[in-house]
Amino acid sequence: QLQAFGGGLVQAGGSLRLSCRASGRYTVGWFRQASEKEREFIAAISKSGGSTGYTDSVKGRFTISRDNAGNTVYLQMNSLKPEDTAVYSCAARGISWYSTKSSEYAHWGQGTQVTVSS
Repeated sequence: QLQAFGGGLVQAGGSLRLSCRASGRYTVGWFRQASEKEREFIAAISKSGGSTGYTDSVKGRFTISRDNAGNTVYLQMNSLKPEDTAVYSCAARGISWYSTKSSEYAHWGQGTQVTVSS
């Protein structure tokens, strides 16, 4: 039900846009997991698109949005740093407001690798 794509290799300071395509309109969160680290919350957007949230380390650099139809959620990542290197996954839930907890998302897409070189 969820497809995440758009990862790749980019130099520090560069940009990437990740996309998460769902079969319907959901509240969507992006999470990432770096090697030998726990999965962490990155950003989320409510079902309506009216509410968004970010973890402190990406505020001002990443922007989450959704298209007009509402089925695709984007994560625009600018000013990328080597520490942003991780597998990024999107998750969805039917509840209207977002959560920063991965356990509160019922549906997960496959991850997409983002590698930022120094």
